[in-house]
Amino acid sequence: MNPSLFSADGLVGLIFLLTIALTIIGGLIACNAERLVRAVAGLMICFISVGALYYYLNSPFVAMMQVLIYVGAVAVTISFAIMLAAPEDKRDHGPGHPLAGPFGFITAALLTAGLSTIALKTEWASEAKINDGSVKTIGIQLLTDHAMVFELISIVLLIAIIGALVIAREGRKS
Repeated sequence: MNPSLFSADGLVGLIFLLTIALTIIGGLIACNAERLVRAVAGLMICFISVGALYYYLNSPFVAMMQVLIYVGAVAVTISFAIMLAAPEDKRDHGPGHPLAGPFGFITAALLTAGLSTIALKTEWASEAKINDGSVKTIGIQLLTDHAMVFELISIVLLIAIIGALVIAREGRKS
């Protein structure tokens, strides 16, 4: 039986699809924006949407950390670096290769069709709930079973801060 749009399951599915669409739109803005400030805004939209997806997957702590770390730290640090950097001169890069656009579109269409086919033909078994998702349980798992992931997150933050400082320093030299 398929749930109705006006049932609880139907609305949850609709919200999930809207969140996925917002994640994709934010990523497209981040990749295709002409100005860096707009690209960072798209990145923030994408990060917030990914946090909403984590919340949808019944992990509010990870969702909160996604928003705090990536939006609150990484994206804001990049924004400050952009503000400190000197403005770039407008450069005309000229036309690209004439097959670049169609080739990219065909590649993306084939990839989307393949992944959609796999997703629709796969029997998705629902997993049992592993834990209650509490902060205490996540903290214990981060510092015991998943200590490497915890360290990798700190390295990503360090790289983002160093990258922002390099962008800011290059702007001050000129």
